[in-house]
Formats: sequence, structure tokens, C-alpha cells
Amino acid sequence: MTNGEEKSPFWSIIAAVFFGNFMAVLSTTTINVALPVFMTDFHAELTTVQWMISGFMLATGVIAPIIGYMGDKLSYKRLYVFALLGFTITSGLCTLAWSMQSLIVFRILQGLFSGIIMPTTMTIIYQVIRKEKQALAIGLWSVSAMLAPAFGPTIGGWLTEYFSWKSLFVMNLPIGILAMIFAQRFIPYYRLSRGIKLDVIGFIAVIVGTSSLLLTFSEGHSWGWTSWKTIMLFIAGAAIVTYFIIRTLHSRAPLLNLRVFKIPRFTYSLIINCIITISLYAATFLVPIYMQNIKHASTLHTGLVMLPGTIAMAMFSLLVGRIYDKVGPFRLIMAGVIIMALATWELSRLDLATGTFFIASWLAIRYVGIALSNMPVTNSGMTAVPSTFSGHASAVTNWIRQGTAALSVSIFSSILSARTLAHLKEIGADTPNGADLALAKSVQEVFIIGTVLVVLAVPFTFLLRRKHHEVSEDLLAPGRT
Repeated sequence: MTNGEEKSPFWSIIAAVFFGNFMAVLSTTTINVALPVFMTDFHAELTTVQWMISGFMLATGVIAPIIGYMGDKLSYKRLYVFALLGFTITSGLCTLAWSMQSLIVFRILQGLFSGIIMPTTMTIIYQVIRKEKQALAIGLWSVSAMLAPAFGPTIGGWLTEYFSWKSLFVMNLPIGILAMIFAQRFIPYYRLSRGIKLDVIGFIAVIVGTSSLLLTFSEGHSWGWTSWKTIMLFIAGAAIVTYFIIRTLHSRAPLLNLRVFKIPRFTYSLIINCIITISLYAATFLVPIYMQNIKHASTLHTGLVMLPGTIAMAMFSLLVGRIYDKVGPFRLIMAGVIIMALATWELSRLDLATGTFFIASWLAIRYVGIALSNMPVTNSGMTAVPSTFSGHASAVTNWIRQGTAALSVSIFSSILSARTLAHLKEIGADTPNGADLALAKSVQEVFIIGTVLVVLAVPFTFLLRRKHHEVSEDLLAPGRT
């Protein structure tokens, strides 16, 4: 095989997964910058509107456990094309929404298909592309996932400013169609398993349990954290998720093979991955609220403030993909985590007088930290998993990571609302700029919490330095005690 023949399939597959993954992630971050617009147009509270984000991410996490089954049953190529089609259709439905409730429902449906796209594209890379090129491939895959959060606020701000919020969903239509064409044309058809069965009870359990936990953290502030409704729903959710885990570990045909947690490197990398995800969504949630509600900036201005980070993230994500094999994951992840912690701490100093340059600069630095650590964390964990189980490993990663992201948005929203009310009571509602000052103080406190969470990634990063021992497929086989 010539070099030209080797490169063609590689870059064709990368192009096919790039478009779909970019679209799925972009649809989350373009919405963030327009939250105040949705609140105004639909006369809705923040706690209701944030369900457009948390409901979407909940759906991406809820669908994850069934992806290993669907991918093995249908083939990951067919599953990917199906998910792209569903995502494109639901994007069209979002433009027809007549109320905030209907829009939230369509967004949750959209999230189900988005949740299929992200782990499926990752699995395709680890099962189709040769091992020596996987680091570069997952680096490019990460670029699509990282560019979307970076470009999202700018694109979302511009579209909302000039074409209304419906344009945020209309733009998915051509991208979705193009992604389907590329996927059908360039991704090879393959199938790993036959004769597998769906664990219906396990699937229902994980949906109910995960949804209950998210609802608890989302509505706990308005219900009261010590109210019987909050406590009972939390206990029920935790019990059902625990039942799902126990059932899965003892099943010979599990919905999700949780035995991948027997691989220490995969487990440590997933913990760090969740911390990075929380940090990423903390800023994309808080900065638009700060810029538009405190600085009274337009959605376009808000997007432009986040734009410098886009360029920095793109450049460093590409760089990391090329130097990963030479530098190794530990140095890249540690550098990224330290930079993220420093930048998040600096953002906790935001107040009424903070300038645009300060915000844009530290956001850009923060994005550099995320770019340095995101791909190495993902690749370090996934390469430790035998390729036969990579579909289940990517599904587990997406389930936990997206569930963490959804919970973090709900918790941040609740903390922000609670602390704003508390500060407003201290300051006095009649005080000039009292509402803005109360919100600013609350934003500072949430960023401090974000800083503490990022620091927690440091000890797990050191654990990745331990020597990795290859894990036999028999150890991960379902039904093994």
C-alpha cells in the first residue's frame, strides 16, 4: 500500500467523524450565550430555561448505556448515520417550538441523538484506524469537540443578534446533511458482535435513576434541599442507579460493560475527564450570564469576548495531537490542569468594574489549559482498553461525563440563584446596582468552587504515571466475577 493510499482512508474517516461531532457539541454551546434571550422571548425564569442545557446533556448521558448494544447490533457506521439523521430532524423541530416547554422537549430529543454521535465517533476511531495513528486521530477528533464550545458562543451571539434564536437550530440542517453524506461514503461497514440481547430492565433503570438525580439537583433550590420531595427523589435516584450497576456487573449480557473500570488508567482518566468537563461548562454557563446581566452586553459582544479562546484552543489542540507521542500524557495533562486552575481562580475576581480584556484574556488562557489536557486524558484512558471493548468504554465515558456535565449545570444554576438571593438580602434591594452586585458576588463564588474542583484533578494526574499493564479480554468478559 502506498503512502497516498494510506492517507486517503485516514483523512476521509476523520472528515466523516469531524462534521458530526462538531455539530453535536456546537448545539450545546450556541444555546448558552442566548439564555437571556430565551428568558425574555418566552417570559421564563433562569431555572426553567437552563433545562434547555441540562435536559439536553441529561439526554446525552441517558442514551449512552445503550450505545454499546446498538453499535454491536447495527454496526457503528449505521448507528452514526441514524443519529445524524435524528439530530437534523429534531433541529428542525426546535425551530417550530411554540413555548419554552415544547422547546425543552425538542432539545431533550435532540440530546438523545447527540448522545449517540459523540461516543460513536470515538469508537469508530479506535476500531477502524490503526493504533499508531490513533493519537493523531483522537487529537483531531478533540479539535472538533473543543472548537465547538469555543466557536459556539461567538456563532450563537452573532446569529441571535441578527437572525433570532431560531437560526441556532437552522444552521444544523446543512451541517447534518453534509455529515450524513460523508459518513455514508467514507466510513467502512463493520460489525463486532451478533446475537446479543437488550437488557430492557437495565435500560429503564438507568433512565429513571439518572433523571431522578438530575431533577433533584436542578429543583433542589426551589423545593428546599431538606424538603421531603428533594430527599426522597435523591434516595430513589441513587438506589435505582445502584441497582443498575449491580445488575450490570452480574449480567452475562450487560447493557453497559462496567468491567472496564478494572483498568486503572481508564478509571483515573475518566475522573479527570469529568473534572475538565465541569470546568468547561462552568465558564460557558457563567460568562454569558455575567456579560449580559451585569455588563449588559449584547449576545454578539458576549460571543466576541469568548472568541480569542477559540483560536488558542484550535492551535493547541492540533499541536497536542502531534506532540502527544513524544511528550506523553502526564506532562500535557498536568500543564493543562495547572493552567485551568490559575485561569478559573482569576475569573473568580470578576466584579462590576472588570474590563473586557481581562475576561477575554483569562478565558483564552483557560481554553489553552483545556486543550492541553482534554485529548491526552481521553486517549490515555481509551488506549488502555482492548479494542473489542472500546465501544462500551466510550459509552461509559459519555454516560458519566455527560451526566456530570448536566448535574454541574443544574448545581451551578441552583447555587447561583441561591447565593444571588442571599447577597441581595444582605445588600438591600433598594441599593443602587444592588441586583448586579449580588449576581457578581455569586458568579465569583461559583468560579471559586470551580477552581477547587480543578485542583482535585492533580492527584489523579499523578496516578496516570503508574506503569500500565495490558488487560486481557477475559478479565473484562461479561458475567465474570
